[in-house]
Amino acid sequence: MRLWTVHPRYLDATGLVAVWREGLLAQKVLRGETRGYRNHPQLTRFKAQPDPLAAIAAYLQAIHSEALRRGYCFAASKIGREPMAGRIVETEGQLLYEWARLKRKLASRAPMLYQAYSGIERPEPHPLFEIGPGGVQPWERQRYE
Repeated sequence: MRLWTVHPRYLDATGLVAVWREGLLAQKVLRGETRGYRNHPQLTRFKAQPDPLAAIAAYLQAIHSEALRRGYCFAASKIGREPMAGRIVETEGQLLYEWARLKRKLASRAPMLYQAYSGIERPEPHPLFEIGPGGVQPWERQRYE
């Protein structure tokens, strides 16, 4: 499961579809409707919110908006509730770690996007996140691919 901190505009088609599916899975987990993934580290920042389901709804809403912008048909009815109005503070280190990880993925599966983004040092975050100081989050399972 990967719930990206980077703005969904940077995801290729494969990544956008995957994050939509993974966001819906996260919503299901947060509702208690599945036995798997209950302790997945990607859910930590959502579980820390006063209303985790409203937080994941806000996350999914931005994914849905990006899908619509691209002409995809993601079902908004799958977003379980009204999204939260606030933002989640995330760290600069987490954003940059994920950006490097995404660029590695794009280099192999979407070389033209990789080339287009190669000069971007700091991407825009997902609209749910406000970026503050700090390193990679302790819950992140760092991989060096």
